[in-house]
Amino acid sequence: MTTLIKNIGLYRNGKVTENQNISLDGKYIKDFPENPKDEDYAEVIDGKGMLAMPGLVNTHTHVAMTLFRSYADDMELMDWLQNKIWPAEDHLDDDIVYWGSMLAFAEMIRGGTTAFCDMYMFMDSCAKAADKAGIRGNLARGLAGISPNAQSGLQENIELFEKWEGAGDGRFHVMLGPHAPYTCPPDYIRQVRDEAMKRGIPIHIHLSETKGEVENCLKEYGKTPIALMNDLGLFELPTLAAHCVHVTDEDIAIMQEKHVRVAHNPGSNLKLASGIAPVVKMRKAGVTVGLGTDGASSNNKLDMFAEMRLASLIHKANTYDPFAITATEAMEMATVDGAKCLGYDDLGKLEKGALADIILVDRSGYHWHPRFDSISLAVYAGNSMDVDTVIINGKTVMRHKEMTTIDTEKLYAEVDRVTEKLYAFSKK
Repeated sequence: MTTLIKNIGLYRNGKVTENQNISLDGKYIKDFPENPKDEDYAEVIDGKGMLAMPGLVNTHTHVAMTLFRSYADDMELMDWLQNKIWPAEDHLDDDIVYWGSMLAFAEMIRGGTTAFCDMYMFMDSCAKAADKAGIRGNLARGLAGISPNAQSGLQENIELFEKWEGAGDGRFHVMLGPHAPYTCPPDYIRQVRDEAMKRGIPIHIHLSETKGEVENCLKEYGKTPIALMNDLGLFELPTLAAHCVHVTDEDIAIMQEKHVRVAHNPGSNLKLASGIAPVVKMRKAGVTVGLGTDGASSNNKLDMFAEMRLASLIHKANTYDPFAITATEAMEMATVDGAKCLGYDDLGKLEKGALADIILVDRSGYHWHPRFDSISLAVYAGNSMDVDTVIINGKTVMRHKEMTTIDTEKLYAEVDRVTEKLYAFSKK
């Protein structure tokens, strides 16, 4: 199907040009016509006054954990995991994960996120929800080598790959998801590595999130988590590492050499008091860094506009440098760099031949005036509720702030139902 998006401010190549048009052919951007005729297109979207941006890419999250939002707050990571989250997760099932995932996808699409990278469990249900919502996703089954389900979990992840890799008209890709070095001993990491190498599957892992994690790894193995994973050969595979808060210069050199991509989660890292990742240093070293929200259980929202703003502000303050992460760089991290983290070179940018993941942002609000610099306004003043229209893979999934793929009234009813089911254990 051909689509025309007309009369928009176009964010492209780091700048905004007004009164532009975009034409789509199926799931790809065709060109930027100067004098298009409406009758030549099957669908015409008038974006007058709006800003067209690439869809935002959430490089690290746990989507079904929307159901843990506000359940356990103001806690340190390991206390939060061991005493609240992991015990509650014992009560998850396919039904609960499906609707928890759908809630996340509604929130993401509403806020302009068009692609995500997820690591969790019951991932077939997550994939089904993503397919129904029309969103783009990289999926990994979270794996814990210390779990009684270590082997069955790995088999589930392989089956997920066999079923969903390339599905959804190319919207879905599958990764293997070893949770972290503290839950995956070296022998298990080697096993995951070998299975991934047999099939050419990339890796999604948490690394060096807290000071304690790094200190314990040094005590047990004499190496940082990143050095340990490198020695185990994990980085011979394309790897996306979430967090990387406590990393050394040697760690950064390894990441640069092995092309390890980083999912930076400023909101979650701040809320869990994990620290601030040295993103400026990583980027200067040539490491690709995207932005993520982490789960709604630790953020507590899936708002990539908020993450762009945070990423720019905290690194300015942390380095005493107002140029540390500019508004344009924050937007690049949330779009084209995020796409690279997910393994795409034709996503996260508005270019001829790129995948048509596009958002239209309403600039009519008070906070969008005066309009000296639309990039600055999007990052420092804009918010997820400004998003008007969302197109993923060439298909409109939200039009004028109304979902076209998700029945929100039914969604809220189902979320209430599965939340009651999930937390029944706490009433016994």
